Amino acid sequence: MTQPTPAPEPTTGPRQAPIKVLLADDQALLRSAFRVLVDSEPDMVVVGEAADGAQAVDMARASGADVVLMDIRMPGTDGLAATRMISADPELSAVRVVMLTTFEVDEYVVQSLRAGASGFLGKGAEPDELLNAIRIAAAGEALLSPAATKGLIATFLAQGGSSGEGPDSAEYAERLAALTGREREVLVQVAGGHSNDRIAERLAVSPLTVKTHVNRAMAKLGARDRAQLVVIAYESGLVRPRAE
Repeated sequence: MTQPTPAPEPTTGPRQAPIKVLLADDQALLRSAFRVLVDSEPDMVVVGEAADGAQAVDMARASGADVVLMDIRMPGTDGLAATRMISADPELSAVRVVMLTTFEVDEYVVQSLRAGASGFLGKGAEPDELLNAIRIAAAGEALLSPAATKGLIATFLAQGGSSGEGPDSAEYAERLAALTGREREVLVQVAGGHSNDRIAERLAVSPLTVKTHVNRAMAKLGARDRAQLVVIAYESGLVRPRAE
């Protein structure tokens, strides 16, 4: 019997529909540049443009956006406030926000992650980096490379974070108690900016096992994604960064 010919690899990934992207920036020129870039890709499409945070929230609801590229600094309702509003809205629970910053690490990075952003990206990033960021966020992952996490930790230290004495620390402590020993180990590794593959090597388990532990930790801690796990790890005092 003739063996069937393997099906060709899909050209646009596993998603049946293109990733719907909403652009939120008060600079029209930047929005236009982002639109041309995003619309040039077969697996994504721009579904709207917003000039301020309030408009971004309204358009996120109306457009069914999967990912919002959100500038932090905008007049009126800024990107931080808009991200908090999106994160707090149950109807927008599937929307992922990528914060756009003038500098890759600035004073607002920690605040943006606390607000519910899935990560951050410098406005000076290469086009491929921006497109990859959209795909990563749409897949439910976090834009927290080891280098970015080091910057996050440095900012956290500068703000006096990781004391385990914040307003949410008691709630986090209760949730952390529900984690297994292995889930805590994995959470510490995630907070260090390590990928699933790297964590698997360090803990001598499979990447699939690591992914399972990460997903269970997110469920128990009420984290939207991997970025929120990092914030919780430091907010709760489970991980205390050291200045290098």
